[in-house]
Amino acid sequence: MRLSDFDFHLPDDSIALRPAEPRDSARFLVVRPGQGLEDRIVRDLPDFLRPGDALVFNDTRVIPARLSGLREGRTTGGADGTPVAVEATLHRRIAPDRWSAFMRPGKRLKAGDRVAFAAEGAEERLDATVVEKHEGGEVVLAFDLSGPELDVGIARHGMMPLPPYIAAKRAEDDRDRADYQTVYAREDGSVAAPTAGLHFTPQLLEALKAKGVSLHFVTLHVGAGTFLPVKTDEVSEHKMHAEFGEVTAQTADALNAVHAAGGRIVCVGTTSLRLIESATGEDGVVRPFADETAIFITPGYRFRAVDVLMTNFHLPKSTLFMLVSAFAGRKTMREAYEHAISTGYRFYSYGDGSLLFRAETETV
Repeated sequence: MRLSDFDFHLPDDSIALRPAEPRDSARFLVVRPGQGLEDRIVRDLPDFLRPGDALVFNDTRVIPARLSGLREGRTTGGADGTPVAVEATLHRRIAPDRWSAFMRPGKRLKAGDRVAFAAEGAEERLDATVVEKHEGGEVVLAFDLSGPELDVGIARHGMMPLPPYIAAKRAEDDRDRADYQTVYAREDGSVAAPTAGLHFTPQLLEALKAKGVSLHFVTLHVGAGTFLPVKTDEVSEHKMHAEFGEVTAQTADALNAVHAAGGRIVCVGTTSLRLIESATGEDGVVRPFADETAIFITPGYRFRAVDVLMTNFHLPKSTLFMLVSAFAGRKTMREAYEHAISTGYRFYSYGDGSLLFRAETETV
């Protein structure tokens, strides 16, 4: 498959800069392969589920992982001796004091460079050393703080890591601290929100439980790699970044019981789907999982556990558009996206939602 197979024209004004209010009032496109499309709103979700179905949510919590700082010691080379301004987007924690991060400008950093992330004159400092440098602007930062003290420092000095296509159009503000977080978030560690979950309100969760739908939580800490574009023309050559996820034994047993009783597993978001599929064997049995996953789902993939997917609308040529094309079929998803664009659905993190039923067979 070629990258161009997943391209489409997305008008610039289709990308949402703010979420719908209230959250569950967003538009909702129901996609049944071979049965057409239906325009609804998110709070109608219970209408499409049955008693005994299971909803799977990603309960990761977004941390303020975007840090602005100054490289110390070496300067721009100008006569004024101005330190180089840098920006880090924390990507993955690899030790109590160490984070992998994407840095800008990454090419100007070297191993051994010191970076001060706290504003000049700040009472509490947040300093780090570049200890490794990799391709694509990725580095490993060793912070002077560690463990809970580092968590506090990041929370104090960091900003919410809005997706680049939003951050390029407006600055992060106090509203984003709440808007870019699900109402059920509880496990700190993500640098991007599991955005399908942003549509849920306490009232909608109660309505789902009243319908007889069970709610289950898994954790996948979303890394900044989710925003990286696919740069290879041949899709199979793309390398996914690994992310840590956990499915407890209790959750695995509950989901297996749902299938055994004839219920469906409905994942809220591609992160939940990728984790459940990573935890499921060829036999269709969900097992406890606590590891990194770099699963890359493209058309031709045989889904093992997930029956229905709730997700937002994704960008052209993205790995997420490849995933939904694998789930509901490429032809179906092209038709769905053409409808969404022509009727004014809003795309990506703060955009509208869709409910995809899995195609019975691979379609093109």
